[in-house]
Amino acid sequence: MAVETKTRGIFIDGEWREADRGKTFAVRNPATGEILAHVADGGVAEVRRAIEAAHAAFPAWSQMTADKRATLLSKAAQRMTERTEELARILTQENGKPLAESRGEVASAASFFQWNAEEARRVYGEVVPTVASDRRVLTIKQPVGVVAAITPWNFPLSMVTRKLGPALAAGCTAVLRPARATPLVAIATFEIMQEVGFPPGVVNLVTGTDSAGMGTELATNPLVRKLTFTGSTEVGKLLLAQAASTVKRVSLELGGHAPFLVFDDADLEKAARAAVLSRFRNAGQTCICTNRVYVQRGIADAFTAKVAQFASALKVGNGLDPDTQVGPLIDERGFEKVQAHVEDARSKGAAVLTGGRPARVNGDLHGYFYEPTVLANTTPQMRVMYEETFGPVLPVMTFDTEDEAIALANDTPYGLAAYFYARDVGRIFRVSEKLDYGIIGANDPVPVGAHIPFGGYKQSGLGRENGSEGINHFLEVKAISIGL
Repeated sequence: MAVETKTRGIFIDGEWREADRGKTFAVRNPATGEILAHVADGGVAEVRRAIEAAHAAFPAWSQMTADKRATLLSKAAQRMTERTEELARILTQENGKPLAESRGEVASAASFFQWNAEEARRVYGEVVPTVASDRRVLTIKQPVGVVAAITPWNFPLSMVTRKLGPALAAGCTAVLRPARATPLVAIATFEIMQEVGFPPGVVNLVTGTDSAGMGTELATNPLVRKLTFTGSTEVGKLLLAQAASTVKRVSLELGGHAPFLVFDDADLEKAARAAVLSRFRNAGQTCICTNRVYVQRGIADAFTAKVAQFASALKVGNGLDPDTQVGPLIDERGFEKVQAHVEDARSKGAAVLTGGRPARVNGDLHGYFYEPTVLANTTPQMRVMYEETFGPVLPVMTFDTEDEAIALANDTPYGLAAYFYARDVGRIFRVSEKLDYGIIGANDPVPVGAHIPFGGYKQSGLGRENGSEGINHFLEVKAISIGL
């Protein structure tokens, strides 16, 4: 059954509105192609008004006590938890991921609001030892101002709260532009924030299809003092250049190409299950999921056989089916990229151990379903080994020494997440320290959470989200020297 058709999508200064010209766009279920809703198709003018509303609301919100801001965030987190099933179904229908994963994302999203509610109460200043007896020096932290947030389609709920949570906790006001493919769960989140009592103008939402125009306005508008973006490296670079015109703060969580190293002292069963869990979650459409596996030569055959066995047992289907473990790709473009990567690897000598073709669901070839695929005999020249596939394809390559594995893992412009399995304690520390990545999963396939700093090295981004560091990116430090 489809989500109730609605034209909401623009929420400015506490009111739901239509687009200026009454335009809407369709949101479709990638598993079935059905239209779920028609959503307001806003543009630059609506974004500009949302920014102005956030700017007008900033003085009162920033001066509200941290305790009151925290209370509102906690109420929103509680309400999201109470509506887990509703939000999870919306998320699965517009994104395609299995319901079990969607429920997990709702829990994660609520935790970002709750964590930052607690962080709001811990924005401390300092008294600085002075060099002069007739002066006293202290520092205070204040919100940076209006925040522009741009979120992706692959985690359309948790990315919203990951960005809005610390911004609101710090005392900033915000404008959100969600991905055009998955705006419905963001709309539902804003309905919750309205219900629990966020003041008008504090949070604003603009949906629309003019991604470039809206992004440019958010990046260049002088009233915006902070831009936070999750998406491709190419778009992130463009937004960074645009934001330079007003010297605003920028946080970027961009592309990744995560390596997964398996050493000969690893627990092969755990490592194989972890590689499959990491790679095929959300049909491989996850920024930090495993993209390429390097396994030590002596255990390669045994490990690869286990991975192929586990991957071939995964059930592909509509995310609303409770037995589904791998849902559809988000759209035709993503589906075609996966096919192109597999064909490129085949043409260059890769062996397909399982999968390697569009998946049949209930006996039919329809939608954007692709079989979980494991490739052996891969080489660095294959696209799957240097481009982000963003699909259910796992290539495996061998290595001989620890130093070789580290060099292969680091041979990329990306540096978001990396994984490895080993039992030697010395190796765990050596490899963790030498991998050029912001997030390391050492014997851990899911190294994420509200308490763990999230962000990348190199061209995978700037800044950190989550953890105690997350809120600091939304705060200015002010030094005050007082003469006595």
